[in-house]
Amino acid sequence: MTRQTGRTAARGAFAGGAIAALMALSIAALWAQAAPAQQTIIKSHGYSYFGDLNYPADYDHFDYVNPDAPKGGEISIAIAGSFDSMNPYTRKGRAAGLSSMMYESLLGQVLAGAGSLPADDYDELYGLLAHTVEYPEDKSWVIFHMRPEARFSDGTPVTAHDVAFSHNLLLDEGLKSYAEAVRKRIPKVEVIDDHTVKFYFTDGISRRSLIDQVGTVPVWSRKWFEETGAGLDESRLKTSPGSGPYVVEQVDVNRRVVYRRNPDYWGWHLPINRGRHNFDRIRLEYFADSTAAFEAFKAGAVTYRTEADPKNWATAYDFPATQRGDVVKEALPDGMPPDMTGIVFNLGSEPLKDKRVRQALALGFNFEWTNQSLYSGLFEQQRSFSTGTPLEAKGLPEGEERAFFDSLGDLVPDEIFTEEPWVPHTSDPDRLLTRRNLRAALNLFAEAGWQVADDGRLRNADGEALRLDFLLNASTSPTLRAIAQNYIANLQSMAVDARLEAVDSAQYSQRERDRDYDLVFDGYPALLGAGTGLAQRFGSEAAEYSLFNPAGLASPLVDRIIEAALMTESQAEEDMTMRALDRALRYEFIVVPDGYKPDHWVAFWDIYAHPDPIPPYALGVLDFWWVDPDKDARLRARGVLQ
Repeated sequence: MTRQTGRTAARGAFAGGAIAALMALSIAALWAQAAPAQQTIIKSHGYSYFGDLNYPADYDHFDYVNPDAPKGGEISIAIAGSFDSMNPYTRKGRAAGLSSMMYESLLGQVLAGAGSLPADDYDELYGLLAHTVEYPEDKSWVIFHMRPEARFSDGTPVTAHDVAFSHNLLLDEGLKSYAEAVRKRIPKVEVIDDHTVKFYFTDGISRRSLIDQVGTVPVWSRKWFEETGAGLDESRLKTSPGSGPYVVEQVDVNRRVVYRRNPDYWGWHLPINRGRHNFDRIRLEYFADSTAAFEAFKAGAVTYRTEADPKNWATAYDFPATQRGDVVKEALPDGMPPDMTGIVFNLGSEPLKDKRVRQALALGFNFEWTNQSLYSGLFEQQRSFSTGTPLEAKGLPEGEERAFFDSLGDLVPDEIFTEEPWVPHTSDPDRLLTRRNLRAALNLFAEAGWQVADDGRLRNADGEALRLDFLLNASTSPTLRAIAQNYIANLQSMAVDARLEAVDSAQYSQRERDRDYDLVFDGYPALLGAGTGLAQRFGSEAAEYSLFNPAGLASPLVDRIIEAALMTESQAEEDMTMRALDRALRYEFIVVPDGYKPDHWVAFWDIYAHPDPIPPYALGVLDFWWVDPDKDARLRARGVLQ
């Protein structure tokens, strides 16, 4: 299946001469000469880095929504696991699902941060709390002009003071990797008046993603935090008032959370909200494991399900409600490239620092057998950090990409020039362990100094066994558990002392934060374009502690490519550096991809409706789906829903 990302699908050939300046000049020199004496000041109803917006200032609604969608009804979703906090920013325990959905930002974001807004383009933002964004051509600062009618759910106004407070609160009490990155790039925030706030950006750096960054920070009530003395990073069940369309109605720890649509929400009249936020109630039901969660859906205790387990998708939906037509099962197109998910190596683990060991361990994963035996043949194999898009590196580097790598000198290993980008190995689909892969793995282990000893274990020159722990969330699906168990069995057949550690949800969250594992199911979002978030995910600066970099990757080559990507001045330049980054990340080899489902798999009781077609960059279930009141009434009259 080929996927394309928005504008990248129509971006034409690369403008050959443009990258020459990028390579010839240092980053500092680029910015030193970038600012003309007199700059045009840009004022707009939205923002994209290159200035092009699909929706005009007088847009009525996003094209993909149903502007006349009825308001009302409920959607209920089952979650496997537990929670003990309603604060999504807590550093202890586990926060409830959707616990950030009450909070809005200056520029609009999709509900709870899932997907893209607008969902038909991934690199545009439109005003929400702000009606106008103002900035010079060099993007050295930005001013947001806020909507004076904006209110928190307690009726107090949302002001520029709240925006500045929220920005600084994240710096003081938010994630260390986030705070350090932002402080270096955004040295000052200034409240000009109650509804005008200005952010200043550091001289001599890329301005990529900085306006996006400050424009999408959630805005909290300064008054509430000051009066309660609450901390951003503490675990608590009480929530601060938000300015969004939903408020918390009920919290029953480890059992249920209910969010209620606020009829007094200040922003119903805005075009950005038309056709969206249609459910009166969003109910989350918690269950001990994924099996119990699925049974609740079958019984009508919950009404919507996004299916991630291909075995379930292929075999588990033949129950009475589907046979009667009361439950709908749909595969909806997904226009986003798949995330690079799978078995992530912790590069801080001593034996995993050797790439040959990682390559050998990867040969123990049999995607073809897994897909046939556990995925019902429904998954496809990731091969890239931007699979199926024009940003995917292919073949040997040529033209501008080759010249770019040449400019990086000794940072670039010879293999980048002589070997095509890494792609997953192939395995025998009819047996769990492929013998040729076993032989290749043992050869790689030997090259790295690990030999099979008399006790049948791989040991190094000091006699230490190759011991690896695979961390697993105990509430995960049976299919994912089976994948981990089979992989562990293969590693043990390869003479690795590999062990599976299944722990409860709270312990799993804490150990992930502490990076207390050798192997874990995790991953990285697909590459869509340049942005300062790349440094948090892949950069060396915060590699030791960034929650967004589960492998702890720290590569000087990757750092330099990210720096160059942030300095690009055209879409073609950016695309070239993203292909180079994809090539370098695949060379570093930090994750064994476990495959992806090519579409959104959804099942729901037949009371819901959605736009047709679904926009490419968000499924939008909680954003722009709605309840069909006639269908809802018929099913409830028959008593088939609880």
